[in-house]
Amino acid sequence: MEELSGFRELGLSERTIKALWKKGFSEPTEIQKLCIPLLLKENTEVIGQAQTGTGKTAAFALPIIETLEGSSPDVEALVLCPTRELAMQVANEIESLKGEKNIRIAAIYGGASMPLQIKKLKSGLDVVVGTPGRILDHLRRGTLDLSHLKFSVLDEADEMLDMGFIEDIEGILEKTPEEKRMLMFSATMPEMVLRIAKKFMHEYTLVRTEIKDTSSKNTHQSFYVVKEGDKLEALSRLIDIQEAFYGVVFCRTKVQCEEIAEALLKRGYNASSLHGDLSQRERESILKKMKEKYISILVATDVAARGLDIRELTHVINYSIPEDPEVYIHRVGRTGRAGKEGSAITLVTPREMRRFSRMMKETSSKIEEKDIPSAEEVVAAKKNHIIEKLSLIASGTPNEKFIDLAAEISEESDPLTVLASLLENSYGKMLNEKEYKTISSRSGKRSKDGKAQDEKKGKEGRKERKDGGREKLVRLFIARGKKDGMSRKLVRDILVEETGVSDADLDGIEVMDDFSFVNAKERASERILRYYKKVTPKNPIVVRAKEDGKARDERRERGNDKKRRRR
Repeated sequence: MEELSGFRELGLSERTIKALWKKGFSEPTEIQKLCIPLLLKENTEVIGQAQTGTGKTAAFALPIIETLEGSSPDVEALVLCPTRELAMQVANEIESLKGEKNIRIAAIYGGASMPLQIKKLKSGLDVVVGTPGRILDHLRRGTLDLSHLKFSVLDEADEMLDMGFIEDIEGILEKTPEEKRMLMFSATMPEMVLRIAKKFMHEYTLVRTEIKDTSSKNTHQSFYVVKEGDKLEALSRLIDIQEAFYGVVFCRTKVQCEEIAEALLKRGYNASSLHGDLSQRERESILKKMKEKYISILVATDVAARGLDIRELTHVINYSIPEDPEVYIHRVGRTGRAGKEGSAITLVTPREMRRFSRMMKETSSKIEEKDIPSAEEVVAAKKNHIIEKLSLIASGTPNEKFIDLAAEISEESDPLTVLASLLENSYGKMLNEKEYKTISSRSGKRSKDGKAQDEKKGKEGRKERKDGGREKLVRLFIARGKKDGMSRKLVRDILVEETGVSDADLDGIEVMDDFSFVNAKERASERILRYYKKVTPKNPIVVRAKEDGKARDERRERGNDKKRRRR
């Protein structure tokens, strides 16, 4: 165990060193080197920012194991995780790190037996690892007491807040003692994470690790510059040109996930969406189908994909570019594993190129720019795949009765005509170039058909501008205000992040004490209203704003002015 000197220098006991040696640990990671001494020696609170896969769990678990006595009648450490899978993973990791120390750990999450969890809690636990919803359930039932807590940990804090758990988390933390030590670990550092820190933490130390490209050498990274409206067509071509596509398509929002998955299904692909609004049973069913390859395309948000263990993925496609370099690295790392080759593809709009270039620089990633394959290239690739597949089938020895059947057919019809008819019947639609729509090149040049479409759209656009001017704005009322921690920036960020509308779709944001207003372009407003139609404790009420008397009077007066000018 002499080679574990790096861990000894951090201040860990010999009992813990032995547990690390049994697990096969050799040297501490950067986040472990930075956090463990702070948590052991200085008795401080920490916000740790590091990308996934850098040993964050051990960075907070080892100091907790060292500090707790074990066999306490009360729960002394609580770890909150965004998903069931991550809660189980973290609980198992702490269990394996505790070694011979008598610390009792359990994962408490939704979708599992409530009576069994109550039984575990009654029998006595030192560390509880759970999802916010289920932990809050136990607090309300009185089956979980956090009044003697020494540590509270938010693991993957950014993901939990993105999933809309902020109210649950605040409700849980309000039930914990003031003198506890709070730790937060997050891949990114959005405003909402810092807001939680300001509200519930004392003086904390912010620890950041350097961003590193941890993607496999077997993963080829590329990007395609494409307009937003052409992304679905580009995605279809990139899937179709592959001999066998088995991958994850990452989107920014739940709404976008649903829309893309539905569009792919209509085009005949075996696709399904995975996002935070699904129940645990639905989630498990989708993942099972994906692992058994009944589904070949999973359209997912980063939140839903956290903790996924799907092997042999051939592709990862960033339909929307991630907000942070760490998220990009995490996505790309899902393919090209276990010696297999993989491909990571990003669709970038011209407006996003500057941000994407900065991301490439920050991650030191080698990402090759490519052109979207033409319809002719896709069909040619499909033909080659069909030839290879049929050649492989034909290399075997068929059953004699089928040889006799083929001989009978050959006597009646020309064999070449028969084969051509069978191919047309099986692959006719697949090999039809007209099934693909025209896509703009990066330079904006188009085919003759595309040019004609552009001219038609241009005329329609000019007519629309002549007839109606700019797109109508709809005023929306949001039942959240300054008292809920809202600001103009936060309102904009939440709407863009959750509903998939763009910054350009929003205008005139006003934040009052108890509510807010925002003006949105008509199509964007419909999308926002559709997203918030289901009112839940996590979703605020969002409706069309009622026009007040003053606004009506002003509008009527403007109408009268126009009439007078015309006269």
